[in-house]
Amino acid sequence: MLPTLKEKKNWGVVIFAIAMAYLESAVVVYLRAMYDIEDLIRDINFETDIYTFIEIGREAATIVMLVIIGLIAGNTWQKKIGYFFLSFGIWDIFYYIWLYTFIQWPASLLEWDILFLIPLPWWGPVSAPVLISILLITIGYLLIRDVKILVTSIDWIAFGLSIIVLLYTFTEDSIRVIVSGIGNLTEIRPTSFNWILFLIAYAAWTLTTIKVFYSRAGRQK
Repeated sequence: MLPTLKEKKNWGVVIFAIAMAYLESAVVVYLRAMYDIEDLIRDINFETDIYTFIEIGREAATIVMLVIIGLIAGNTWQKKIGYFFLSFGIWDIFYYIWLYTFIQWPASLLEWDILFLIPLPWWGPVSAPVLISILLITIGYLLIRDVKILVTSIDWIAFGLSIIVLLYTFTEDSIRVIVSGIGNLTEIRPTSFNWILFLIAYAAWTLTTIKVFYSRAGRQK
């Protein structure tokens, strides 16, 4: 049986995300070689140089590309967001798969990674963004199905607070430096990750997702 248009679109988004992850990881391999980075925490240098704004622009361009593929693939706002979540999650997971293929990094899911530089340096163990990506893939898949959902004000608040707290766990050290005025963002190196706060926010996001999609309203077509 030939694949339907929807199936072709789904596979197109998946292949795009995997290919984009390859491109992203290849750039990181080049950056590591250019700056002679073997141990990320020890060797990374946040001092501004000619490539700093190019790198920040690359990160912004990555998000723009993922947003655009969602806007193109979806024919409703629910599906547009769904395809964005799906592509983001697949891209992020395959980013690490490709990196491991190229340079055998990360050696462990507990290794620290610098996740983003916008608007502050984000640090976190590899397993944290991978867990978020798994949730995004799940939500994305559910959103692109032809199922009507009902999101209440409480659900939106739960989603919003969960995301804010998750982002805080990645930028906690950077925020502390800014608030205290002590230290320098270029000198930040992670020492511990707030797993308790992360898992509480992750569980809240997951439980709210289950409520939205598997309540009586979420099962009505």
